[in-house]
Amino acid sequence: MNDMGKAALNINYPSGFVMDTKVNNDSAAPYRGEQPWGMPKDLVIPRALDEDERLWVPVAPNTWSRPLHLNTSLGYYVHILKVTRSGILQRHRHSGPVHAYVIKGRWFYPEHDWVAEEGSYIFEPPGETHTLTVPDDCQKMITLFTIFGALMYVDPDGNSTGYDDVFTRIKKYREYFEKIGLGADYVRNFMR
Repeated sequence: MNDMGKAALNINYPSGFVMDTKVNNDSAAPYRGEQPWGMPKDLVIPRALDEDERLWVPVAPNTWSRPLHLNTSLGYYVHILKVTRSGILQRHRHSGPVHAYVIKGRWFYPEHDWVAEEGSYIFEPPGETHTLTVPDDCQKMITLFTIFGALMYVDPDGNSTGYDDVFTRIKKYREYFEKIGLGADYVRNFMR
């Protein structure tokens, strides 16, 4: 038995919980019931960091977005942002929460005293305004972002200059996939 299995034996499970280790019974069988009607299919993307250039949509000079999940009914999107330049990427305000996980490199907001480095998880609350910046000594930054609602782009004084949300992202992805020959509807692979 490995260390995880030994540790599981020492867990205080809730009253009535039974961990059955017999393989030849129903506790090891997959669910046999029906899934709820209308439930969308699972979304599984093998090799999400795949370097297939066709899946990385250019959004600015030396900046690409790899769509993973576009959810129109809840108004959020999940994408991987890849940047191969330093400097200010964008200044924006959030209408909803944002979750981020740094896969490679690092970035920061000059408005804060922390740096998001490889392996860091970041939560950004709704209403916050900040300036996404990649430091000069970072050659490549890759971060997984989950963005609820809109990113409202602003100037240094907070005046609106544009926005992005799941619908503007879908439009950009459709245009790009059509242009490179995958077809505009290729974006449906990421929609749930």
